[in-house]
Amino acid sequence: MKYDIAAYVWPSYTGDEPRARIFWEEGYGEWQTVKKMQPKFEGHLWPRKPLWGYVNEADPYVMEMEIEAAVSHGVNVFIYDWYWFDDQPFLEQCLDNGFLKARNNHKMKFYLMWANHTADTMWDKRTADLRIPVWDGAVDRKTFDFIVERTIQKYFSHPCYYKIDGKPVYMLFDIPNFVRGLGGMENAKKALAYFREKTVEAGFPGLELQVCIKGSRKMDVVMEEGLTVTEAINQLGFDSGSFYQYRDLVATNRAYPELLEDALKEGKRIENTLNFKAYPHVSVGWDSNPRYNQFHDDVCFDNTPENVQKAFEIAKKYIDDHPELPAPLITVNSWNEWTETSYLQPDDLYGYGYLEAIKKVFLEK
Repeated sequence: MKYDIAAYVWPSYTGDEPRARIFWEEGYGEWQTVKKMQPKFEGHLWPRKPLWGYVNEADPYVMEMEIEAAVSHGVNVFIYDWYWFDDQPFLEQCLDNGFLKARNNHKMKFYLMWANHTADTMWDKRTADLRIPVWDGAVDRKTFDFIVERTIQKYFSHPCYYKIDGKPVYMLFDIPNFVRGLGGMENAKKALAYFREKTVEAGFPGLELQVCIKGSRKMDVVMEEGLTVTEAINQLGFDSGSFYQYRDLVATNRAYPELLEDALKEGKRIENTLNFKAYPHVSVGWDSNPRYNQFHDDVCFDNTPENVQKAFEIAKKYIDDHPELPAPLITVNSWNEWTETSYLQPDDLYGYGYLEAIKKVFLEK
């Protein structure tokens, strides 16, 4: 059986976008933060170095190398974090100039996860601890319609775009921000109906709308209209969902095996409140201290390749046990979230260990 192993891509490891320099002034993206990280406690497994170097992932030759490494280990889909701030896209060059211009991109699929949260100074280590808002991730209906048209023409039409039953897959990250920007639930419903309609008009059988599922501390939040986020998701009519990070589900300051067990329980509990099935997810770990000057104690430890391999085995079994799912999709956090210490890319600590774990589970008998 073939599995769709879809790793999220944080598209900041480039120097190709001038606007990114307000966060990373040295001109090579968030590698600047990675390079400057020093250990914050005895036994802290930082600093770390990428085995491939501090590469520009908006370079198609770099992405050709990364695509070969991904597919040869079983990762065959990239989910690109996609942003729209201040009436224009942000960090889009990693996808446009890197992946889409790579000569071997036919070996993989990709799809978009609109990370429509508000951007703040978390990305700028000089002021990260203050979390000062920079750009609002919410958009109005005029902007949303423009994004829809652009997305269908520029991305859905690409032969590498990931589809389920012929329908392009599109994930939405922040439901409260989405509803707020459009002016309420009824307007949000109309906007998503428009998105579906325009996708069909473009020649596709439909749109597979996914939502990024969080834990109870975010899903139980009551929005302005008196609905919880869970209730809003159900009313908006999403087709499917998956998770972004175990940290969204449970506290992370513990050993990976314990974190995994509790994240699976919480994920199942949340899924039972939704009116669709969720695709399984694997997070590699969590430690966001590279981004901050102050110490943040939510550090996951013992997330060795061997322990993470067990999470992939559980996800594979879930797919095997649920043949009714429309796709054998497993999301992974992530391909390259170095500053959250949750990445598959090889480093000087575990080498290719995480990628080898995927290969053992999904490609080797």
